[in-house]
Amino acid sequence: MFVFLPMLFILPIILALFAFWIWMLISAIQNRGISEGEKVAWVLVVLFTHFLGAFIYFLLGYPKRNG
Repeated sequence: MFVFLPMLFILPIILALFAFWIWMLISAIQNRGISEGEKVAWVLVVLFTHFLGAFIYFLLGYPKRNG
């Protein structure tokens, strides 16, 4: 019982972080506001640094998006 209870709180956070990571990865792939070289670099950063890379992309690369 005590092992299951923390999972009720941790699992939604893990799922939200995973969804955020996928969202930033797709955004980096589809971003038209950056060059192809920057796009490849951002995709690699997000892929290999996971949530930290997704957060960095969100702060630095995501706002450049031009629809």
